[in-house]
Formats: sequence, structure tokens, C-alpha cells
Amino acid sequence: MKKYILIIAILCAGSAFLSAQTQKLGYVDSQVILAQFPEAIKAQGDLDAISKSWSNHLDSMRADYQQALANYQKKAALMPDNQKQTAQQKLVNQENEVVNYNREKFAQGTGEIYKKQDEIFGPVKSKIYKAIKVVAIKEDVKFVFDKAGDVVLLYADSSSDLTYKVLDYLKTGGN
Repeated sequence: MKKYILIIAILCAGSAFLSAQTQKLGYVDSQVILAQFPEAIKAQGDLDAISKSWSNHLDSMRADYQQALANYQKKAALMPDNQKQTAQQKLVNQENEVVNYNREKFAQGTGEIYKKQDEIFGPVKSKIYKAIKVVAIKEDVKFVFDKAGDVVLLYADSSSDLTYKVLDYLKTGGN
């Protein structure tokens, strides 16, 4: 009886191995798609424009602070103590405004730039994922990896590359 159970287990494992061997795999290079898909290019341009505007404002705030600090340092020796304290408090407040603006706009993971990125790229990513799914189904591919992502892809036969098929699908609007 134990022999039959062992034989059945071996046959099941073998058939599972063979069916796993017949699964078709594919990959895309999301960097290529993002660099060539017009909607992604526009989204990146929009995000860059917002970021540049905020960076310019931050640079202006920093320059104003540096100018105010330099003026204070020039005049501090001649100021009475109460005027020094008032000027120092203004400088501290101005520096805090610079720090807070920088944190509000650019803080890692929580800054407004990351929210804008999600807002602007959300629809683009949805279209790309939909296109990947459609192409994968059409090509009978069971798994699609991203060559540019964190998943390490050490070797890929170019016949499994779906990148340009996905791009074609996106550019033709799914036709």
C-alpha cells in the first residue's frame, strides 16, 4: 500500500513539474514603455514642471533667508539687545518657513510631490497594466516580469519580450 501511495505522489509531483514547465513567461521593460509612451512622457513633463516651480520657490525662500542673515550679521554689532532679539526671532521664523516648505513639498514619501506623482501617473499606470494584461492574454503568457523593476531578471530570451507589443497596444488605443 505504501508503494502505491509513493508512486501516486511521484506521479503527481512529476505532472505538476511538467505543467509548470509548460507555463509561458514574458517580460516588459517598464523604463522603455515610460520613455516612449506619449501619455507617460506628458505626465513626467507635468510632474517636472510642478517640481521645478516648487524648487524655484524654495530657492527664492533660501536666498531671501541668506540675504536677511547676511544683513543681520552686518548690523548686529550696532543693534541694541531688544532689536537683536527681534531680528533673531525673525530669522528663526524665516528659517522655519524654509524648512517647513521643503518638508511639505519634498519630504521622502510624504511630500506633496509624491502625492502629485500618484495623481498624475495613476491613470497612465492603469493603462499600462491593462495593456500588459491584454497582450499577455493574447500571447498566452501566464507570468509577466518587469525587467526594469526590483525583480532580478538574469536572462531573458528576446522572444519573450512583450515591451513593444504593449507599447503598440497603448499607442493604437487597444486596436
